[in-house]
Amino acid sequence: MTTMKLSKRALLALAAASLGGLAFAAATVDQPAPAFTAQTADGRSIDLASLRGKTVVLEWTNHDCPYVRKHYESGNIPAQQKEAADKGVVWLQVISSAPGQQGFVDGATAVKLNASRAAAPSATLLDPTGQIGKAYGAQTTPHLYVIAPDGQLVYKGGIDSIATSKKEDIAKAEPYVRLALADLAAGRKVAQPNTRPYGCSIKYAS
Repeated sequence: MTTMKLSKRALLALAAASLGGLAFAAATVDQPAPAFTAQTADGRSIDLASLRGKTVVLEWTNHDCPYVRKHYESGNIPAQQKEAADKGVVWLQVISSAPGQQGFVDGATAVKLNASRAAAPSATLLDPTGQIGKAYGAQTTPHLYVIAPDGQLVYKGGIDSIATSKKEDIAKAEPYVRLALADLAAGRKVAQPNTRPYGCSIKYAS
């Protein structure tokens, strides 16, 4: 009986490992955001520690995902990126799609994509191994995180409250990320620090 129980546990562990994006611990609100160093689409290197003292937004993205297209083709995410930049916020796109998977692009292609859709992130981080995505527990594209200037994670979840791919729903939705940034800028605790992300599953390496 003991042998059978151990065998079942081993099988469950193997199954969990095979699920990639579901088998890792997520970053926790009100705790330090997981550290990372990453290459950017334009060939630079960024580490989170160097951004201490600034508010940082992490946005997981996949240009082929209809939920991502909703927010870019409508201009919603580009507008929020520009608003954030005007307020000194560092907005980082993260691409965690593995080579050969939907959403994977090289740096030059990522730069062209952003130019074609008027996107304005501070930088685009290339994460083809999924190391950063798994450290944060990123599940979907889009999936958003807000890091306070002291390095604490203060928000994680959806960009807004209506989980559809319809552009017309944006105006009716509660804009979670905008509200989180407004709370942080005003010195308030983020009112809704955890919300449900929605979109396409991140195509991590298996």
